[in-house]
Amino acid sequence: MRTLSTDGPDGESDEGTDDESNGGSEENATAAASSGFQAELAASVRAVDVLLLLLAPGALLAVFALPEPVRRGLAFSYTDPTLATAFASHFVHLDASHLAGNAVGYAVLAAVGYALAVLSAHRRFFLTALVTFLFAFPVALSALNLAVPRDAISFGFSGINMALAGLLPLLLGVYARERFVPSAPIRALPAAFFPLVGWIALLALPRSTDGVGLAGIATAIAGVLLGVLYASSAGIRLHRSTLGRIRDIASRPGYGDLFVAGAVLAVGYPVVGFPADPTGEGSVVNLYVHLLGFCLAFIGPFALLASGAFEE
Repeated sequence: MRTLSTDGPDGESDEGTDDESNGGSEENATAAASSGFQAELAASVRAVDVLLLLLAPGALLAVFALPEPVRRGLAFSYTDPTLATAFASHFVHLDASHLAGNAVGYAVLAAVGYALAVLSAHRRFFLTALVTFLFAFPVALSALNLAVPRDAISFGFSGINMALAGLLPLLLGVYARERFVPSAPIRALPAAFFPLVGWIALLALPRSTDGVGLAGIATAIAGVLLGVLYASSAGIRLHRSTLGRIRDIASRPGYGDLFVAGAVLAVGYPVVGFPADPTGEGSVVNLYVHLLGFCLAFIGPFALLASGAFEE
């Protein structure tokens, strides 16, 4: 969301043939495993889910097709807030590059999140969260935006994208428990949340004029320590078998690749949502709304997930 101011010997030959045979067997096994992953994922996709996933980009394009004066009228004004603009402003973009960036971000986050959900038997959890993000979060984020009054307008879909990014650690957790670590407790998931918030602080908090930004570094360290303490309290210990399990996850064709992609996205997307320089041509990236979207999208769904409300 943006805020806009107003050839060898026979022995060698035989050994080489054995290696090639073993290599071919490994390649065939990898290809078969990857094919099995693709087949399961394809079989899990439902047409109604795809239609729901396409609601957001359809709305974004429809709003962008409106004349610019109309779009500006749908932006959320801090000095003249209305319920209609509180909702509609999150689907408003004034230029094509802003729209394209948010549309691509949504496509990646929604696709990876959906794949993690359907392959971990948490389809209903993901779709419920998505509907909530699309229909309830716009008004909630706009209302909370009023806590920082200013003479400006606010618009853009990035706050919702950050909500999808906040949901991602939960989806990675249930996916890992379903596919790799059945004994992993859901209540340990905040151990990933705290370091991510620290990472966001490191990205977002301004550095001092002398180049030493202690606030961001201190918050990042605190986030990591809180994550370690929370993991310890949940009975999770980091030892060699854990590291070996991580390697096993990364080496599983398809399933491990999806987990790694989700983890990279969870760490990498905040770099997009919390740029080092949030100012642009006449506008400012609303880091406050981005943080709200991320945190609220983790806290609420985690409470429901931990209570067993979405066990399937």
